[in-house]
Amino acid sequence: MTLTTSQTNALPTTDLDSAAPAELLDVDFYSFQNLLTPEEQASVSRVRAFLEERVRPNADELWDKAQSPRHLIPEFAALGLFGAGWPETRQFENSAVYRAWIALEISRVDPSTATFVGVHSGLAMNAVGVGGSEEQRAEWMGPMGRGELVGAFGLTEPEHGSDTARGLQTTATRDGDQWTLNGAKRWIGNATFADMVVIWARDTADDQVKGFIVRQPAEGFTATKIERKQSLRGVENADIVLENVIVPESDRLQNIDSFRDVAIVLRMTRAEVAWQAIGVMVGAYEAALAYAKQRVQFGKPIASFQLVQQKLANALSNITASIALCVRVSEMQDEGIQKDHHSAMAKAFATARMRETVALCREIMGGNGIQLDHGVARYFADAEAVFTFEGTFDMNSLIVGRAITGIAAFH
Repeated sequence: MTLTTSQTNALPTTDLDSAAPAELLDVDFYSFQNLLTPEEQASVSRVRAFLEERVRPNADELWDKAQSPRHLIPEFAALGLFGAGWPETRQFENSAVYRAWIALEISRVDPSTATFVGVHSGLAMNAVGVGGSEEQRAEWMGPMGRGELVGAFGLTEPEHGSDTARGLQTTATRDGDQWTLNGAKRWIGNATFADMVVIWARDTADDQVKGFIVRQPAEGFTATKIERKQSLRGVENADIVLENVIVPESDRLQNIDSFRDVAIVLRMTRAEVAWQAIGVMVGAYEAALAYAKQRVQFGKPIASFQLVQQKLANALSNITASIALCVRVSEMQDEGIQKDHHSAMAKAFATARMRETVALCREIMGGNGIQLDHGVARYFADAEAVFTFEGTFDMNSLIVGRAITGIAAFH
């Protein structure tokens, strides 16, 4: 497949020279952020300040109400959070480590916001960037980068998640210059309000998976918000039903010929989700540390107790080890040598450490750890979704196992 690099609809370059480099987070124990260029660090500083001012104050309330921060989309775009890796939409030359660090920063404040950005920019925009023709990229990348259009990514189905590569049931049937899509999708973020949804369907003629841009609204396309979630409540996931949805050939992603092409997009986003897991750990750790310093029991702050310090040390070790692993995976992306098993190992390792870390942080807070007001409960709950999406721990482990042995343990 051929990747194009159209400059059409490029975003204006943002002058970051006057911005001060970001101070290192205390949790960045080995100073990994120093790997970023001065321009990248200045952007991190700008994003971090925005998140503290505009996202953190309302994060608990929006999570409690199960609402997405849609009102901030223009500001997200102005910060360059959408399509930062593509020539049409990047505000300055940057590395995969920088883009991943931004995912950490967003998730550190609000994992739901990080997931919204990841779906729109990491999945939908990357699908167009990887699979779209020159004309498709020219039409969609600029407006999506500016936040004028919002995207969603429809791959998972009600009966097919881990086995989607072989089990995908949504069909696409060609008749002349148009396709008819039929099927169902589940857990599709942003789908209730997206302007376009990338739908992955199996071609009834050659049995290969292909990608389609479904413009909204579309006749026969229904997206229903999934209610009663207890994780990532600020993400509006949907069930999608497609009943004879007509898509012109011009809206089929022209450079997608099989699921192997889809996997290129997933490889990129899976590594970013590993960084999102680090952000969840960092947010929980920072809240637990602040609490431990001010919470007094037996006449002294609980931060002075040996077992509390051990929990904090274990949490910080998990964060540091995960950053080290994920930095290298992101560097490999820039070097063009990142493979599926590299992303899979990073996602499996980081999310497993995340689950352990948020539990340690909740333990430090005792009963207060289950209440939103004390800062850890939201991360504790959100960790469960991050642990699962972009490939379960088991599936990612088996992808690594296949690389080790040359034998696939899933069929």
